Amino acid sequence: MKQWMGFVIALALSACSSTTTTKMYQLPVDHSPVASVSGSSGAAQKLLWVSQVNVPDFLAGSGVVYQTSDVNYVVAKQNLWASPLDQQLRDTLVANLSTALPGWVVSSQPLGNDQDSLSVVISGFQGRYDGQVVVSGEWLLNHQGEYTRRPFSITLPQQGDGYDAMVKALAVAWQQEARSIANQLQSQH
Repeated sequence: MKQWMGFVIALALSACSSTTTTKMYQLPVDHSPVASVSGSSGAAQKLLWVSQVNVPDFLAGSGVVYQTSDVNYVVAKQNLWASPLDQQLRDTLVANLSTALPGWVVSSQPLGNDQDSLSVVISGFQGRYDGQVVVSGEWLLNHQGEYTRRPFSITLPQQGDGYDAMVKALAVAWQQEARSIANQLQSQH
């Protein structure tokens, strides 16, 4: 009888404890075509190698980052990136640039000697206490030995509450920066 009572008490206590669910997030990719870009038929194919996307240590962990004040950042323990953030940023940048630059070959692998190369350093990629998301950093483009460096800082409002809305808003801001990079590439070619 005592064993049975112990089992009932343990079962009751476990029912009272709250269970937390770990959620995993992957940045979505915008596959809608960009109307302002036109490919030229018969021209030599343009090549772009996205050589790297670096993130600082506070963003490099598995937890999604939320800024709680102007100086305080919290790394989530139950809301995690499905794959490393630097890898997601690089993969989505390649996909978004491929969409924005028809007629180009955009890759995360080297494409040969006659390629442009792009590297990005992220300094901010987080939600913020005021309902905004922040995507900031700088990119460096090497076009035929000429270097173009551009800082960027995008702040967008979240459309809704929670981590789902935050990740979607971060993806939109990152897509905006991909379009900005695509415009720079077009102006140089």
